[in-house]
Amino acid sequence: MAASSTSPAPQRRPRADAERNRSLVLDAAREVFRARGDEAQMPEVARAAGVGVGTVYRHFPNRAALIAAVGEQRQAEIVEFGRTSCLPRAEASDGLAAYLEHIGEVLSAERGLSASIEAAFGSAEPVGEGRARAETIAAQLLARGKEEGTVRTDAEVGDVVMIVCGLAAVIRHDAGDWRRYLRNACAGLRAPG
Repeated sequence: MAASSTSPAPQRRPRADAERNRSLVLDAAREVFRARGDEAQMPEVARAAGVGVGTVYRHFPNRAALIAAVGEQRQAEIVEFGRTSCLPRAEASDGLAAYLEHIGEVLSAERGLSASIEAAFGSAEPVGEGRARAETIAAQLLARGKEEGTVRTDAEVGDVVMIVCGLAAVIRHDAGDWRRYLRNACAGLRAPG
């Protein structure tokens, strides 16, 4: 019996060169948006990646899709740092401070990318799965810190989210020393005594 013409075609894995090109485009886009912010355009990304602009559009149908993908890549890297470098720390409060400091370093180094995300989506705040994973890292550190007695018993993930939002605002508006802000915020999370 012949296959129905309405049956879906089997899913093919992207070719290795297509995956490589997508990776090149993402890496180049991150650098271009970091340097040029919301002024960056797709042809600049293509040039920086060493590919044609058609290749960029094949992977990302529009500028917003590219910005979203770069933001997701950045968020995934932050979560991976938290998982591999902060969760294993001997003291959870130190791990939490290192996690927040890393976020500050990324946001400070990538102000242009943050501005591009905010211009494209109205907010630079992570959403969806990336945000959930970041909050899971914070929740694990908080829970362990409470058990150790190094984190306040009333500290919540929402507190960490507020600290990150404040950190982002301090950095975005150049409203002072973000590291000092973070030290003070982390001191507020530590258990008294």
